[in-house]
Amino acid sequence: MDIASGTTDLTGHMLIAMPGMGDPRFEQAVVFLCAHSDEGAMGLIVNKPSGDVTMAGLLEQLSITPAPGLERRQVHFGGPVEMGRGFVLHSPDYQSGLTTLQVDGEFHMTGTLDVLETIARGDGPARWMAMLGYAGWGPGQLEEELAQNGWLVCDASPELVFDIADASKWEAALNSLGIPAHLLSAEGGTA
Repeated sequence: MDIASGTTDLTGHMLIAMPGMGDPRFEQAVVFLCAHSDEGAMGLIVNKPSGDVTMAGLLEQLSITPAPGLERRQVHFGGPVEMGRGFVLHSPDYQSGLTTLQVDGEFHMTGTLDVLETIARGDGPARWMAMLGYAGWGPGQLEEELAQNGWLVCDASPELVFDIADASKWEAALNSLGIPAHLLSAEGGTA
């Protein structure tokens, strides 16, 4: 497999930001890739809460009555593109009546209001994360960043995405590759 030449489809995998990437928005980011093709890539950062935006607050802004308990659920910063647009990365037990992208057998993504309405009623997907914005790459851009050692790639798992605390996901993703975080350097090199 040759990732740099674009012959590998990384849909359903995770990108782990390398130290020294240079873009503070992606510092220690873990990105779930929802789509990857010759036309580019689209992903959602799964370890960066958006600050003070809670799910209950977001639902109230959309005039949707939130179910109890949602005031503690954070909305995440999904990436710097279209930050006014929302996405829900979720388990495959939910299918929107409008549009749900089946990423793979363990992950689906929905970007329509109906998923938020079902979550607010308490009958949405069993596992989910809500995000504002997404990370996007044009044709060949992600492959170039991979070739420049900007990202590592690991397998995605529901446990890594949904269960591990946000502050621990970057290190956990590295550990899934057998790489201790303290051994990474911001300086690249060639042999």
